[in-house]
Amino acid sequence: MDVRRYMTTEIISVTGDVRVLEALDVMKAHSVKRLPVVKGSRIVGLVTDKLIAEHMPSQATSLSMHELNYLLTKTRIEDIMETKVVTIHPDALLEEAAVIMREKRIGVLPVVENNQLVGLITSSDIFDAFVDVLGYYKPGVRLVIEIEDRAGIFEQVLALFRQENINIEQIAVYHENNQAQVVIQLDSQDAEHIHTLVEHAGYKVLSSLLKNGK
Repeated sequence: MDVRRYMTTEIISVTGDVRVLEALDVMKAHSVKRLPVVKGSRIVGLVTDKLIAEHMPSQATSLSMHELNYLLTKTRIEDIMETKVVTIHPDALLEEAAVIMREKRIGVLPVVENNQLVGLITSSDIFDAFVDVLGYYKPGVRLVIEIEDRAGIFEQVLALFRQENINIEQIAVYHENNQAQVVIQLDSQDAEHIHTLVEHAGYKVLSSLLKNGK
């Protein structure tokens, strides 16, 4: 999977000359916590609600509400924005985006193609992709089995469903030591039959659940 598939293309952005108070209003209106700062179609910075808070006087100061509002209306976003913005290409693997976010401890990556801002990929988008890969919301039987991690055994498991003409919609494998847990989403409405089929073949069934979708 690539970033392009899961990125948000409806970008809410601001320009550098926008005042901080205006930026806060934009965040509130669109229920977002971060805004790309653009010049034309190029990204030149990033501002977040946390960054704004860091540049505002603390409650311990003697500023009045009037003075604080004045400061918010006079300060420009370009004066406080983060200019060293980490970006990613839309054709990059989603795993690469996840690793960058984790290593940099950030929750969003602007997506840039041909020097133009074309989208945003967030940690929430990564979570959505993870759920999609596991087929969690798809109707059918969600089966989790434990098998010995050796060559050829995976094909044997798949052959069970092929013989029963049961379509495998999605699959994920987790390896640990000499064992593997396999999560399989099947196009079937008979969880009991699937459970029995797999157990009779000598595999350990950790769970078999019939799901009706979202």
